[in-house]
Amino acid sequence: MTSEQTISLEFHLESANFEKAGEASSKIKRVLQQIGVRAEIIRRISISSYEAEMNVIIHAQKGLFKALIYSDRTEILIEDEGPGIPDIEKALQEGFSTAPDHIREMGFGAGMGLPNIAKCTDIFNIESELGVGTKIHMTIRH
Repeated sequence: MTSEQTISLEFHLESANFEKAGEASSKIKRVLQQIGVRAEIIRRISISSYEAEMNVIIHAQKGLFKALIYSDRTEILIEDEGPGIPDIEKALQEGFSTAPDHIREMGFGAGMGLPNIAKCTDIFNIESELGVGTKIHMTIRH
């Protein structure tokens, strides 16, 4: 991959569609493997993209997931239409979760999504508006 090339992937996410959960993250992982990105970097991108993907599926009505893969970095942009996050600082604390019981019974909603994203990314920005949705932009350097 030359420095001028960019691979762009886009996925539409739906609320509670657990059958397709992880598809976007898996496709991104395969592309990164094909272009020869180091395994440790792929692991960080896979974790952060999966966590963000699951947050949309669990909490929002729908979302748009975009991945831009450059020679030196991967950028992931996620915009969802959902309830928004009332307290982002609290949501970034390990173990804090607003997931309902039926989601926890499925093995999700342990309150590690946003903390894992923050740990695995080089740049992490989150904006949220109550009743509108949440926007996440993350960058992982290769």
